[in-house]
Amino acid sequence: MAKLELRNVVKTFGDDTVCDGVNLEVETGQLVCLIGASGSGKSTLLRCINLLESIDEGEIFLDGEDIAVPGLDPKYVRRRIGIVFQAYNLFPHMTAADNVMLAPRRVYRRSRDELRDEVSALFQRFGLDGHMDHYPDQLSGGQQQRVAIVRALAMKPELMLFDEITSALDPQLVGEVLDVLRLLKDSGMTMVLATHEMAFAREAADKVCFLDSKRILEEAPPTTLFSAPRHPATQAFLARALK
Repeated sequence: MAKLELRNVVKTFGDDTVCDGVNLEVETGQLVCLIGASGSGKSTLLRCINLLESIDEGEIFLDGEDIAVPGLDPKYVRRRIGIVFQAYNLFPHMTAADNVMLAPRRVYRRSRDELRDEVSALFQRFGLDGHMDHYPDQLSGGQQQRVAIVRALAMKPELMLFDEITSALDPQLVGEVLDVLRLLKDSGMTMVLATHEMAFAREAADKVCFLDSKRILEEAPPTTLFSAPRHPATQAFLARALK
């Protein structure tokens, strides 16, 4: 059984169909990269998985349970699925550590003292040792994005979603954030990543999905999709993206 499965997912905004019958399977421990032009539905798809957007048709299964059924408490799902956006969304008046501790304190009623060692280990693991008591404006963009990732991991999710998390970074800071994803992959975290980083997708993904015409048009292991794409739209996109 797949960790995550989408069946014929449709999402509309008014008269605009953004996802039109999307099917996707993600196995436990896989890193799946979503690629495609801006506006192809990658971000909306991630928001639907996390129940930040409700779907109009279809099913979304997490460990075999349909989490898209009307009336399901989204908090139950969001405890299991973490999401990180390209905007760091850190509270500027709170230290990095307090940003990370906020959700587990509110959701699980855990104290700062209970969380301190656990959070400190996360900061150390992802190269942020010594930055726990810094405020966001004292950190680089790459450090802020890593804090945002640590904040999501502090909830101990089973699945992580990443929405263009390097897009807002200066080129020299992109590598340090991608290194975090490599560490997570090595640890066995299940991940879905919407990205324009073709080299990373080619190197690290277990599966790459090309979105076009509001659906997943082609999916394959990166060695196959990048070297021998079948669909003309995939070929045209990669010809532009890999220049």
